[in-house]
Amino acid sequence: MLLDYGLKGKVAVVTGGGGVLCGVISQALSQQGVKVAVLDIRKEAAEAQAERIKKLGGQAMALEADVLDPQSMNAAAEKVQRSFGAPDILINGAGGNRKEATTSSELSFFDLPHEAIKWVFELNCLGTIIPSQVFGKLMAERKAGVILCVSSMNAFRPLTRIPAYSAAKAAVSNFTQWLAVHMAQEYSPSIRVNAIAPGFFLTEQNRFLLLERDGELTPRGKTIIAHTPMGRFGDPKDLIGAVLFLVSDLSSFITGVVLPIDGGFSAFSGV
Repeated sequence: MLLDYGLKGKVAVVTGGGGVLCGVISQALSQQGVKVAVLDIRKEAAEAQAERIKKLGGQAMALEADVLDPQSMNAAAEKVQRSFGAPDILINGAGGNRKEATTSSELSFFDLPHEAIKWVFELNCLGTIIPSQVFGKLMAERKAGVILCVSSMNAFRPLTRIPAYSAAKAAVSNFTQWLAVHMAQEYSPSIRVNAIAPGFFLTEQNRFLLLERDGELTPRGKTIIAHTPMGRFGDPKDLIGAVLFLVSDLSSFITGVVLPIDGGFSAFSGV
């Protein structure tokens, strides 16, 4: 039996909604009676996720949209309002890393292409700021709403090999706190901004770093598990409770926090 978080009839916009983690979040929101606009630069991924939600009995629409293009975000906002009404919730889920911005035995830090570093920074940082400007403005006009950003454990503990991604997610955490204060002080204390910081979740993007072809852990995967007190990788469903709590009125006095969902990784010193 599903817990009732009091979200029925709300409208949510989820950027990166066609991905694994935000796809699960989108489905969870829909099961609470939320109308979900699935935004993704990959049209097919957005449409597939919206169809899954509809098959589960929820309401969803798919929009091809680029979080780095203000015009694209404004166009998406108009379509959401026309079809579902004003957005109550924004999930800033678009983000990711790039192999070319990752150090390795073949590619040193000193040789990381500037274009790859820029790509990672823009996708994660600007890709959070621009949707917050567009949809946050609509919330400011109504003096109500919730913005939930997706940071990362890398923002707490910079990981080896991924300098651009770690720094970009640290920027997302800082921006979350800044925006929480700004929206509350300048527009309305009923506009809240928080973030989740997922630990290590197996996705298609990082599977090659964590698992060997035979399914055994890579050395990096073993190190992660050894430093995770709960002794496992996260399952996308592990995000649901925290997300629903933070976007609902159950957390009405919580703003400006970055919540680790990491199996204890950030709490463990290694000793």
